[in-house]
Amino acid sequence: QVQLRESGGGLVQAGGSQRLSCAASGSIFTISNMGWYRQAPGKQRDLVAVISTGGTTNYVDSVKGRFTISRDNARNSVYLQMNSLRPEDTAVYYCNALVILKEEGGQFRSLNYWGPGTQVTVSS
Repeated sequence: QVQLRESGGGLVQAGGSQRLSCAASGSIFTISNMGWYRQAPGKQRDLVAVISTGGTTNYVDSVKGRFTISRDNARNSVYLQMNSLRPEDTAVYYCNALVILKEEGGQFRSLNYWGPGTQVTVSS
Protein backbone atom coordinates (compact mmCIF):
# COMPACT_ATOMS: atom_id res chain seq x y z
CA GLN A 1 0.00 0.00 0.00
CA VAL A 2 2.90 2.34 0.65
CA GLN A 3 5.93 2.63 -1.59
CA LEU A 4 9.14 4.60 -1.28
CA ARG A 5 11.18 5.34 -4.34
CA GLU A 6 14.67 6.85 -4.36
CA SER A 7 16.30 8.72 -7.22
CA GLY A 8 19.48 10.66 -7.86
CA GLY A 9 22.23 8.11 -7.37
CA GLY A 10 25.09 7.49 -9.76
CA LEU A 11 28.80 7.99 -10.27
CA VAL A 12 30.54 11.13 -9.05
CA GLN A 13 34.15 12.15 -8.55
CA ALA A 14 35.59 12.74 -5.11
CA GLY A 15 34.86 16.26 -3.98
CA GLY A 16 31.71 16.43 -6.03
CA SER A 17 28.06 16.67 -5.05
CA GLN A 18 24.90 14.65 -5.47
CA ARG A 19 21.32 15.08 -4.38
CA LEU A 20 19.16 12.11 -3.51
CA SER A 21 15.38 12.28 -3.49
CA CYS A 22 12.79 9.93 -2.07
CA ALA A 23 9.03 10.11 -2.48
CA ALA A 24 6.50 8.09 -0.55
CA SER A 25 3.19 7.18 -2.14
CA GLY A 26 0.11 5.21 -1.18
CA SER A 27 -2.46 5.26 1.60
CA ILE A 28 -0.55 7.60 3.89
CA PHE A 29 -2.17 9.50 6.72
CA THR A 30 1.06 11.21 7.72
CA ILE A 31 4.75 10.44 8.05
CA SER A 32 6.79 10.69 11.22
CA ASN A 33 10.56 10.44 10.96
CA MET A 34 12.21 10.09 7.57
CA GLY A 35 15.81 9.15 7.04
CA TRP A 36 18.62 7.95 4.86
CA TYR A 37 20.70 4.85 5.50
CA ARG A 38 23.56 3.38 3.53
CA GLN A 39 25.14 0.00 3.08
CA ALA A 40 28.60 -0.54 1.65
CA PRO A 41 29.63 -3.94 0.26
CA GLY A 42 30.23 -6.43 3.05
CA LYS A 43 29.00 -4.03 5.73
CA GLN A 44 25.78 -3.52 7.65
CA ARG A 45 23.23 -0.88 6.84
CA ASP A 46 23.93 2.25 8.87
CA LEU A 47 22.05 5.44 9.56
CA VAL A 48 23.27 8.51 7.67
CA ALA A 49 20.74 11.16 8.64
CA VAL A 50 17.22 11.46 10.01
CA ILE A 51 14.69 14.28 10.08
CA SER A 52 11.54 14.63 12.15
CA THR A 53 8.22 16.02 10.96
CA GLY A 54 9.12 19.33 12.51
CA GLY A 55 12.52 19.46 10.84
CA THR A 56 14.84 18.35 13.65
CA THR A 57 17.84 16.63 12.12
CA ASN A 58 20.54 14.24 13.23
CA TYR A 59 23.59 13.05 11.32
CA VAL A 60 26.24 10.41 11.70
CA ASP A 61 29.52 12.10 12.59
CA SER A 62 31.22 11.15 9.32
CA VAL A 63 28.82 13.25 7.22
CA LYS A 64 28.30 16.26 9.49
CA GLY A 65 29.07 19.46 7.64
CA ARG A 66 28.94 17.71 4.25
CA PHE A 67 25.43 16.25 3.99
CA THR A 68 22.11 18.00 4.51
CA ILE A 69 18.80 16.22 4.96
CA SER A 70 15.53 18.01 4.25
CA ARG A 71 11.90 17.11 3.64
CA ASP A 72 8.74 18.37 2.01
CA ASN A 73 5.81 17.20 4.10
CA ALA A 74 3.26 18.21 1.47
CA ARG A 75 4.97 15.92 -1.04
CA ASN A 76 5.82 13.13 1.44
CA SER A 77 9.39 13.48 0.28
CA VAL A 78 12.84 13.54 1.80
CA TYR A 79 16.10 14.69 0.26
CA LEU A 80 19.79 14.27 0.93
CA GLN A 81 22.20 16.87 -0.41
CA MET A 82 25.68 15.39 -0.39
CA ASN A 83 28.69 17.67 -0.84
CA SER A 84 32.43 17.07 -0.66
CA LEU A 85 31.85 13.41 -1.41
CA ARG A 86 34.57 10.90 -0.54
CA PRO A 87 35.25 7.39 -1.85
CA GLU A 88 34.20 6.03 1.54
CA ASP A 89 30.72 7.43 0.93
CA THR A 90 30.27 4.79 -1.79
CA ALA A 91 27.28 2.65 -0.87
CA VAL A 92 23.70 1.83 -1.66
CA TYR A 93 21.59 4.54 -0.09
CA TYR A 94 18.17 3.64 1.27
CA CYS A 95 15.28 5.90 2.12
CA ASN A 96 13.33 5.10 5.28
CA ALA A 97 10.02 6.42 6.57
CA LEU A 98 7.87 5.76 9.61
CA VAL A 99 4.42 5.97 8.04
CA ILE A 100 1.21 6.49 9.98
CA LEU A 101 -1.75 4.67 8.42
CA LYS A 102 -5.40 5.18 9.30
CA GLU A 103 -7.30 1.91 9.24
CA GLU A 104 -10.97 1.44 8.34
CA GLY A 105 -12.02 1.31 11.98
CA GLY A 106 -10.44 4.70 12.59
CA GLN A 107 -7.42 3.36 14.42
CA PHE A 108 -3.93 4.46 13.57
CA ARG A 109 -1.00 2.18 12.90
CA SER A 110 2.64 3.01 12.30
CA LEU A 111 4.78 0.96 9.94
CA ASN A 112 8.40 1.29 8.88
CA TYR A 113 9.02 1.35 5.13
CA TRP A 114 12.15 1.16 3.02
CA GLY A 115 12.92 2.15 -0.53
CA PRO A 116 14.69 -0.29 -2.88
CA GLY A 117 17.93 1.70 -2.67
CA THR A 118 20.04 3.74 -5.06
CA GLN A 119 23.74 3.25 -5.73
CA VAL A 120 26.13 6.11 -5.07
CA THR A 121 29.68 5.57 -6.27
CA VAL A 122 32.41 8.08 -5.53
CA SER A 123 35.57 7.68 -7.57
CA SER A 124 38.96 8.84 -6.32
